[in-house]
Amino acid sequence: MAYQKDDVPGSYGHGGDHDTYKGFLDFSANINPFGPSLAVRRGAYRGVEEMGRYPDWQCRSLREGLARRLQLPESCLVFGNGGAELIYLAALAARPKRALLTIPSFSEYRQALEAAGCELKEYVLTEETQFTLGEDYLDALTEEVDMAFLCSPDNPTGRIISRPLLKKILQVCGRRDIRLVLDECFYQFVREEAQSGAERLVERNPQLFVLRAFTKMYGMPGLRLGYGICSDRAYMERISRIRQPWSVSTPAMEAGLAALSENEASRAERVRDYLILARREMERQLDALGICYIPSEANYILFRSSYDLFERLLEYRILIRDCKNYRGLGKGYYRTAVRTREENARLIAALREIYGESRTKKER
Repeated sequence: MAYQKDDVPGSYGHGGDHDTYKGFLDFSANINPFGPSLAVRRGAYRGVEEMGRYPDWQCRSLREGLARRLQLPESCLVFGNGGAELIYLAALAARPKRALLTIPSFSEYRQALEAAGCELKEYVLTEETQFTLGEDYLDALTEEVDMAFLCSPDNPTGRIISRPLLKKILQVCGRRDIRLVLDECFYQFVREEAQSGAERLVERNPQLFVLRAFTKMYGMPGLRLGYGICSDRAYMERISRIRQPWSVSTPAMEAGLAALSENEASRAERVRDYLILARREMERQLDALGICYIPSEANYILFRSSYDLFERLLEYRILIRDCKNYRGLGKGYYRTAVRTREENARLIAALREIYGESRTKKER
């Protein structure tokens, strides 16, 4: 029987689908637009030279370097094949009976919890509150809840959880024995004064599992490297037991190790500051076009439009993220990454043409 493309099971519900949209300017994936540094690339090349040997299943060099950077015991760290693998490991190691999810949220949380056989409870965020987590979330952390997933800055909204509220959430989770997974994969794009400092909370809050990744800031999604931070030894041992032994490749480990240098930390700060200014300029341009957007603290912006902007922008060979498959959003919501000023200007120019063309037709 001849091969059919449609025979491949499953569907791709994320951004960054480069194989489908080859040659497009990609605003659908929220990655450092400047890509990996030379040092990170050289680290990956060093790892390739070791491809004839199995990777270190304990990620010892990387573990030691990251523990030193975070000033935490090495036992508080676990590594995975990107943040996505750790989402599944966190759920499978906890085996919760009922978990709390915010809506909208990253689809992998739901998939991981369903794979763990968990019943789901939803806390719905609304556009009226700019999708910001409120104090009433504490009431949703009932005694029937075993696990909760939060994301800060949130995906796809870019909103952050305030430090005071996060501490209150941790207090409730501690009292009610709720495992809290806090996804901070975009934390490096947030203003320093607005960051949660969650790594400092881990040792005093063993119920907290902080999820981070090298993917976004260091521009290495193709290498897949994420890590979790948690002080609950028993929980971390369960994760280690169910984790496949060589899920982190040697090139990924070497690239991650290179990313821990002081030079890379300085570069990350410069990239963050550049993208904050670029995002503010994009928001001003969206305001000028009359496009309703959610103020973001990350390197992406969620906005709403009555036009089918996903399809229209394909005509300009520009790819954005259609958010219609997010529960709680639906048709008309889109997410765009913040890229270089020149690339952002190209997106805004395309939007200006689309909106101007539509207004001209109405006037006729």
